[in-house]
Amino acid sequence: MQKSSTCSFMYGELTEKETCEKVRQTFENYEINSFELLMYKKNRMPVWFFVKIAPIRNEQDKVVLFLCTFSDITAFKQPIEDDSSKGWGKFARLTRALTSSRGVLHQLAPTVHKGESVHKQSRLAEVLQLGSDILPQYKQEAPKTPPHIILHYCTFKTTWDWVILILTFYTAIMVPYNVSFKTKQNNVTWLVVDSIVDVIFLVDIVLNFHTTFVGPAGEVISDPKLIRMNYVKTWFVIDLLSCLPYDVINAFENVDEGISSLFSSLKVVRLLRLGRVARKLDHYIEYGAAVLLLLVCVFGLAAHWLACIWYSIGDYEVINGANHLLRRTSWLYLLGEAAGTPYRFNVSGTEMWEGGPSKDSVYITSLYFTMTSLTSIGFGNIAPTTDAEKIFAVAMMMIGCEVILINYMYW
Repeated sequence: MQKSSTCSFMYGELTEKETCEKVRQTFENYEINSFELLMYKKNRMPVWFFVKIAPIRNEQDKVVLFLCTFSDITAFKQPIEDDSSKGWGKFARLTRALTSSRGVLHQLAPTVHKGESVHKQSRLAEVLQLGSDILPQYKQEAPKTPPHIILHYCTFKTTWDWVILILTFYTAIMVPYNVSFKTKQNNVTWLVVDSIVDVIFLVDIVLNFHTTFVGPAGEVISDPKLIRMNYVKTWFVIDLLSCLPYDVINAFENVDEGISSLFSSLKVVRLLRLGRVARKLDHYIEYGAAVLLLLVCVFGLAAHWLACIWYSIGDYEVINGANHLLRRTSWLYLLGEAAGTPYRFNVSGTEMWEGGPSKDSVYITSLYFTMTSLTSIGFGNIAPTTDAEKIFAVAMMMIGCEVILINYMYW
């Protein structure tokens, strides 16, 4: 069992070197091929074999093993001289070889049932052709599960996991934006979309209670009780918090601002679902293009999160909390002046600062600043002025240096 599949230990002086090289290349290139090969037994007796090699692929189209079939065709080749047949004539030696290989001939002959017609072609050609009707289909046998249990690798569950993956990325983009910019989902369209996402996450919880998982020993666990216990101990709490309808609650106008901010902050828990996404992406790490695309997505997502944090810091410090005066050195104040939408103090009404740049302009500017800080040291047109902004800018530059070093070491 520890020998090579090429059976090179059975080669001898009359074994053709060309055929041996073809056998080796067939294994290396995962090809389907067949050869006539002369090999030797332990007693140095030569035997002709017809070798058929076929790679067996799994559901992911990866070669997991080779099917190698060795058929003894010594009877069909020119009889080879040995000590026991010395002095015999050529016809006598052929008769002896055919008689001793009667079992081989019976094995090579195709089975014919009553009523079936036999094609007039060589029996050897029929048996030795490498077709799909001869090669067995090796597939993973689906374990027996209760009717309400779903296999975690079935087509439906795989498609469903990709839907959850896309919605998780959507959540990872929208949640930081909504929390930082304190947006209330008054737009009915976006409110309906977010509600549908919440419902899908809720359905995902129900499905996870009825989906098999792989145990510590590599076996598929299909016991409903064990499935429920495993899910409750792992991802149930996070998934439950992520599917609560926070946007529907924040959509009401009479909700207290503190409660609304609390619900908006709890939406950040949804980002923990990215841990489940990372486990699914492990399958694609071996592909260079997939790794490059993954790095671009992670970089863009990190820049988006940092942009939301950068705006939150600027929005908190643009107005001095002690004397309610406007910081005229803040990047938000300068952006409002440049965009023609300056801050103004409402004397007759709320007695608070109003106006300022639009949210679209603020987000694009924040994203521009985080991108330049991660990839370089910035251009100075947007600069931190307060201590908190400076500390955050330094942290971004350090993150950018680490990302560059990781990419350089990887490539």
